[in-house]
Amino acid sequence: MTAISIYDQDLSRNAANHEQLTPLSFFHRAASLYPDNEAIVHGELSRSWGAMYERCVKVASSLASLGIGRGDTVAAILPNIPEMFEIHFAVPMAGAILNAINTRLDARSIAFILDHGEAKVLLTDVEFSPVIEEALSLLQREIVVIDIIDPLFDQGDLLGGSNYDDLVADGDADFEWIRPADEWDAISLNYTSGTTGDPKGVVYHHRGAYLNAANNALSWGMELHPRYLWTLPMFHCNGWCFPWTLATTVGTTICLRHVREDAIFESIRSNGVTHFCGAPVVLNTLINAPDELKKDLRPGIKVMTAGAAPPAAVIQGMDELGFDVIHVYGLTETYGPMVVSAWKPEWDDLPAVEKASLKARQGISSVLAGEMVVADAETLEPVPWDGKTQGEILMRGNIVMKGYLKNPATTRAAFKGGWFHSGDIAVCHPDGYIQIKDRSKDIIISGGENISSIEIEDILFKHPKILEAAVVAKSDEKWGEHPCAFVTLKEGQQMDAQEVIDYCNEELARFKVPKTVIFGPLVKTSTGKVQKYLLREQAEAYGGD
Repeated sequence: MTAISIYDQDLSRNAANHEQLTPLSFFHRAASLYPDNEAIVHGELSRSWGAMYERCVKVASSLASLGIGRGDTVAAILPNIPEMFEIHFAVPMAGAILNAINTRLDARSIAFILDHGEAKVLLTDVEFSPVIEEALSLLQREIVVIDIIDPLFDQGDLLGGSNYDDLVADGDADFEWIRPADEWDAISLNYTSGTTGDPKGVVYHHRGAYLNAANNALSWGMELHPRYLWTLPMFHCNGWCFPWTLATTVGTTICLRHVREDAIFESIRSNGVTHFCGAPVVLNTLINAPDELKKDLRPGIKVMTAGAAPPAAVIQGMDELGFDVIHVYGLTETYGPMVVSAWKPEWDDLPAVEKASLKARQGISSVLAGEMVVADAETLEPVPWDGKTQGEILMRGNIVMKGYLKNPATTRAAFKGGWFHSGDIAVCHPDGYIQIKDRSKDIIISGGENISSIEIEDILFKHPKILEAAVVAKSDEKWGEHPCAFVTLKEGQQMDAQEVIDYCNEELARFKVPKTVIFGPLVKTSTGKVQKYLLREQAEAYGGD
């Protein structure tokens, strides 16, 4: 029999010394201690943390009255409006799991996600009614639809029998909201394209959401009461967990329904913005905006960027505008940011170009991230810190997903050897900072959105004139990357690039449509495997007809 340590004798977990970690505790604290502090700004609307807390309790109560409880999925297709922020709290307060869906997806993808995630309720903005109506027609089961009508965009068909305001009005302010029975309980479901046409459902737990919410604040040096502008979609990795970070720091969420450079600059000036996140494409848009929009900017506004590795020139351009940029790296499977390009004071006096180059590296593990190494994907042996030897980025820790929903084989493969395999190829520099060199997966990252090359290829193969097709990433000055399609036609057939693009526009979401089409035979190995790395080289060299 194993002897019991003196530190375990009569010292046990109890309600006084242990609780399950959940970001809902941050929300309760913010509303209890800072009820009058501003939580949300949207146009002329301003709402306090206390008022928002009461609304969320009522929404949770109304969801419960619809039969929603532990383990149920509530889906949402919403822009960055107050309701999207609120449901990051209200849905888990009902014990349910939030599935925030990409607003740019086509009807078939939305239908797949609603079905695969077994959503019982769908909250949807009327702007997206046409695509949602089509998606619902593809479902083989009933789902409760609740409309949301934003006063700043109220033109669209109603699809449900009730709206979000009804949930608030009919809810019980004294509802005893549900805390997780276990911090391992799921809090949200986020879909990523992965390497197959069908999206994979990434499951987050309360513990990870709690830790990454705090991790964001620590990594960024956020003090209390930041004023955060939403240029990053909240549907993307739950806005990198920043809804919960803003509860942690008792900040103000400043909504931005449509991300346009004029609206961003105007909001920065009028709302006293201190922080915002965005993909490199957003930053590039700001850099290249008309000079009159850039007037009277307060220097030192903090910007966090991630996505396709940002060009050093983009970071330098933002620095020159007076923004303070930090670069982070992560995946949907890591709750968003897990690696941070932390700045060192000894770099302060370096030339601007060199500074930007250092910031463009992916960086080191963030404070609460756990472990991250660049290693041989098979042996798991770390590569030397020489800035030359390539390996795969492997991660493990509390802000790695539970796994892929209803996909045990893919989950096991992702966690091979006790590490999460990112599929990204990198080097590790002598100072321990990593830098991505390539992706072993063939995912295309365009404007911060993951696009599956296989999904596009599957569509192209269905065209009666196309014999073969392969899709790779091609650098794009605005979007970071865009899909480039290599097409081989059947004998005797003719097509031009526009015909291919028009066809894809009918079958795919707009952001997935190839912008470049190259005709000719595909480069293959002797065994018939398409050599995509050579196609990528051809795509980069291709200048058009």
